[in-house]
Amino acid sequence: MQLLFVALLCCLAIVSAAPTTTIKWCVISDLELRKCNDLAQRSPIFACVRKENPLACIVAIKAGEADAITLNGGDIYTAGLNNYDLAPILAETYHGPSHDACFYSVAVVKKNTAFGLRDLRGKKSCHTALGDPEGWNLPIGTLLSKGVIDWGGADDKPLLQAVSEFFSASCVPGAQGQTNLCQLCKGDCSESSSNDYYSDAGAFKCLDEDAGQVAFMKATEIPASKKNNYELLCDDNSRAPIDNYKTCNLGREPAHAVVTRKDPQLAELIWTSLTSVRGINLFSSENYGGKNLMFSDTTARLQQVPPDTDSFLYLGAEYMSKIRSLLQDLPRSLSTTALKWCAVGHAELAKCDLWSGNSINPDTGNSAVECQSAPTVEECFKKIMRGDADAVAVDGGQVYTAGKCGLVPVMGEQYEEARCSIPGASISSYYSVAVVKKNSGVTWATLKGKILVILAWAEQLVGTSPWCKGSGKAVGDQAKCKANSDELYYGYAGAFRCLVEGAGDVAFIKHTIVGENTNGNGPDWARDLRSDDYELICPGNSNSVPINNYESCNLALVPAHAVITRPEIQREVVRVLMDQQAKFGPHGSDDKFRMFVSENGKNLLFKDSTKCLQEVQGSSYESFLGTDYMTALDSLRKCSTDTPALENSCTFQTCQ
Repeated sequence: MQLLFVALLCCLAIVSAAPTTTIKWCVISDLELRKCNDLAQRSPIFACVRKENPLACIVAIKAGEADAITLNGGDIYTAGLNNYDLAPILAETYHGPSHDACFYSVAVVKKNTAFGLRDLRGKKSCHTALGDPEGWNLPIGTLLSKGVIDWGGADDKPLLQAVSEFFSASCVPGAQGQTNLCQLCKGDCSESSSNDYYSDAGAFKCLDEDAGQVAFMKATEIPASKKNNYELLCDDNSRAPIDNYKTCNLGREPAHAVVTRKDPQLAELIWTSLTSVRGINLFSSENYGGKNLMFSDTTARLQQVPPDTDSFLYLGAEYMSKIRSLLQDLPRSLSTTALKWCAVGHAELAKCDLWSGNSINPDTGNSAVECQSAPTVEECFKKIMRGDADAVAVDGGQVYTAGKCGLVPVMGEQYEEARCSIPGASISSYYSVAVVKKNSGVTWATLKGKILVILAWAEQLVGTSPWCKGSGKAVGDQAKCKANSDELYYGYAGAFRCLVEGAGDVAFIKHTIVGENTNGNGPDWARDLRSDDYELICPGNSNSVPINNYESCNLALVPAHAVITRPEIQREVVRVLMDQQAKFGPHGSDDKFRMFVSENGKNLLFKDSTKCLQEVQGSSYESFLGTDYMTALDSLRKCSTDTPALENSCTFQTCQ
């Protein structure tokens, strides 16, 4: 009956949604209108709507008065906000050897200087133009998000004033009326040829002629003949050669994208209509007296964005943190007085609610922790990127996915108590092992072609397997194969239980799991289990070995679970969690709650074996995971079709 009702609703939705027969393109200048009218003449499915600026177009598309527009990263961010809820559907890719779908902003300096990115106060700066991604938004956003430029927001002072006070002198084309920001410009301070220091070429010329000491610009616009005389400033305060811009930069500006309402049929119509246009070059503006009209002139082709990719997945958390900093949208602080923790599944939410209640400050009545819930870790990542949640603890494979979306690991679980008292101690790691029942006859060789699929989900096994158990309910079990604690075969202990109960022949788990769930340890289902009834199988070996031989028989050394958050709030997250574990850790001052104990489940919110959380040294997910683990996951993604959908949305652009 329920399925029939859902089907009826779907039919009603189809009937009530009248098919779109015209694509109303929104333009923001008379020159764009000329080009759009030319397009409409050649392809009558298009019509043109003239508005004054991108925001007016965004409002019109939301209201149905227009259907589509091509936007840059900053405007894509605005379009994705809840009050507009538009989404990118087509991305531009650009001419070049790799058809990169984005570009990098860099800070260029002369080699004979000796300062880093964090030493720019009082220096003279050259910028491409006010509001340009490469010359303003990304570099200034980076300096703000890292606290290099201290700005309290518009209520404190205008952003331009804060930047003017930070640099001793600048050329920021377009910043007329700001004396200090126009002081270095040659000619006037306009965004035109009457200002010799306008654009990427102008910003570099400003540096090359010693007017400025640092140029913020697009990496690929540095003249090849002069590269050897210059270096890049990296965000870790080091320097690098010019050609290292993909690892030493101030951020990636994603490709411009066509945005529209979240309507798959409309998105498909826009795609098929644009790709069938004949008689006009969509990616040229030379016949209309302008540049970058409707689309960027450097566009080689359009690329469909993966389904269900919203603006925030398209942009990535790192880019959004810089945009938020420019907008002073709660930079470097939590969105409320509390840390919003994302709980996955009912059992985790119950524990989180208990944590929240015990975190209330009796003097203020405010909680230090609030709880958000999501059905999966991926949904938690989306909430964190949007700012609806702040943090979640996840395993190494999920750290990889989060990192691809621009989120960062800030604290790692430490499983060795002795290391908790050592400042800067390395975060715990553990071995991933393949466990079978003793004398089962299962060896590495007999796994054959199933290995890759199983390994792809070694840490996120539930969600693909037809042998999932669910919550144990007889009928109507909505938990079956859900990637959360409601599924009895979820996680490491769940994977071992899957083996124990005969649902699977091999369990890919952490090396400590067998010991934690045998010989009198573990929950009720493990009460009568003995560790010597299980053994390990080794890659490339037909023999099996005892459980305690994990150092010589394992799949990989895996990093500990880590707390993931947005880049701009990592310091606040660390502060709150350090305070919370001082109260609710194993040796905490308040025994009413324990962060690392799960009374109604296993490994809820954190691993039960956690002794403390320790701050990650360096926020790069690559450095946290380590070279070997990164290489293994990179290789796995290339040969597996099971890459998480979220990861596909975050990485489809070729420069990521």
